[in-house]
Amino acid sequence: MTRFAKPTQADEQRAPLGEQALSSVPSKMPSKAPLTPLSSPPLVIGIVAGEVSGDSLGADFMQQMNNLRDDIVWVGVGGPKMQAQGLQSLFPLSRLAVMGLVEVVAQLSDLFKARRELLTAFMDAQIDWFIGIDAPDFNLRVAKKLKPKGVFCVQYVSPSIWAWRESRIHGIKEATHLVLCLFPFELPVYERYNHPAICVGHPLLRTLDTELTETPTNQLRSELVWQNDGLQQFFRERFEAVSQLICVMPGSRRSEITAILPLMLDGMQKLLLVDPKLCFIIPTVDQNHQYIVQDVIDKRSEPLRDAIAVVYDESQPSFSQQAMAASDIVMLASGTATLEAMLLERPMVVIYQLNQLTYQIAKRLVKVPYVALPNILAGERIVTELIQEQATGENICRTLTKLLQPRAYNEQLQHLLATKRNLQQQSNHNPANSVVEQWFAQMRARTRIARDATF
Repeated sequence: MTRFAKPTQADEQRAPLGEQALSSVPSKMPSKAPLTPLSSPPLVIGIVAGEVSGDSLGADFMQQMNNLRDDIVWVGVGGPKMQAQGLQSLFPLSRLAVMGLVEVVAQLSDLFKARRELLTAFMDAQIDWFIGIDAPDFNLRVAKKLKPKGVFCVQYVSPSIWAWRESRIHGIKEATHLVLCLFPFELPVYERYNHPAICVGHPLLRTLDTELTETPTNQLRSELVWQNDGLQQFFRERFEAVSQLICVMPGSRRSEITAILPLMLDGMQKLLLVDPKLCFIIPTVDQNHQYIVQDVIDKRSEPLRDAIAVVYDESQPSFSQQAMAASDIVMLASGTATLEAMLLERPMVVIYQLNQLTYQIAKRLVKVPYVALPNILAGERIVTELIQEQATGENICRTLTKLLQPRAYNEQLQHLLATKRNLQQQSNHNPANSVVEQWFAQMRARTRIARDATF
């Protein structure tokens, strides 16, 4: 049996590895010896996802690798999606998913213990590769221990050194052989420091349902309503009277919701004075999120409450995407949702507010002038950002009113479409093939060094 399964025709068209290269894939990565023969043991890969979002990335990468080779042994930490691809998870992913300074300090001793357990398990399994997915504070420390032992180390999702603390690049170079970036704007810093990095693209580019951009908005809206009991009840008496539908996404964390949603509601209240037939939909990630959002809304006036549908649908994993696609425009907090809105071709307004001290510190540290991903990707302000003191009810109302006009709507839409096309063109590398090819390059370099040393 060959070490790698022969790729299908689709695989060859996507990123051909070449049969000659496939037939000579090494099994181990010894610290000094050249490549080992084909009869060696299976490829053993250590992989760690530090939070729930990394579980999807990890599962996608594992599936790609499993398609290339059928004898991989996976060991590390991941969620249910990664486990479904064959991961032997050493402990629950939630043990590493700690956010916030206070929370991290409280869990510091257990995080150190988890790292020791991982390193012991990886050494016992004699892993060939280590793939750290996001969570750089944890994964890069693990990689730093493994790389000197001959393990091929990859960081999947670049730390935000393009935005702040660029000096971290030295630690990244020390800990990794390759960084897989999600966005093209992350590459220049690695090029400046001569460290291998490849833009493989954000997974949303591969997983977003294309029907959401190809189906007429009115049809998407009708399907969304009839698939959800809460929306059926909300629109039963007003469906024909709705002038515009605005999707509102105030973030998923309680701190974001309590800080940003009241500002959004101030703007929505003023918008209803301009157009009483406006309606708003707020998709929530779970039932607890729904209760938090509804609690904030319940403190407002009855006309505003009646114009808002707060909806959660556990049967639809991509419900928030469906809600955005079925709306005319989106008002949202900064984050990945801005990328989703751009890929769904929905004009948007970004609202964000931080603690004033946190904002002042970030303002001095962060080098990027924008917070919304579409603006960062475009290199210019194509989407309005209302940040801190600019995020007032009057400004929100004025900005949304303007965006609902055909000229402003179409102008932003054209910018979003152009930015989306550029992102797609620059994000065409397959993550698994990228790692395999870089591994080959490392092995060839090692072989040359070993050969030269014998003369």
